Amino acid sequence: MEVNTGLIDHLAHLSRLNFTETEKETMRGDLEKMIGFVDKLNEIDTTDVKPLRHMSEAMNVYREDVLQGSVSTEEALQNAALKSEEFFKVPKVINK
Repeated sequence: MEVNTGLIDHLAHLSRLNFTETEKETMRGDLEKMIGFVDKLNEIDTTDVKPLRHMSEAMNVYREDVLQGSVSTEEALQNAALKSEEFFKVPKVINK
């Protein structure tokens, strides 16, 4: 894939960025390096390599769900600035 000024301008337009000519040249060099790296990876024979799902062999440590005590409605509403029976009252934030 050829990295030229047209491609840089197109990518800048898609990403809503503005580059100076110096930045475009730097970007062109960086993109060429990235594409070269991917091309180099494509040369590797991966016929017998299994796909990875995770980068390490570590597994998640799961714990049992244990029912624990919770706060009663009265305790939860005790310090509420505004409340109505058993609910918190909050200012309206959505206008129709």
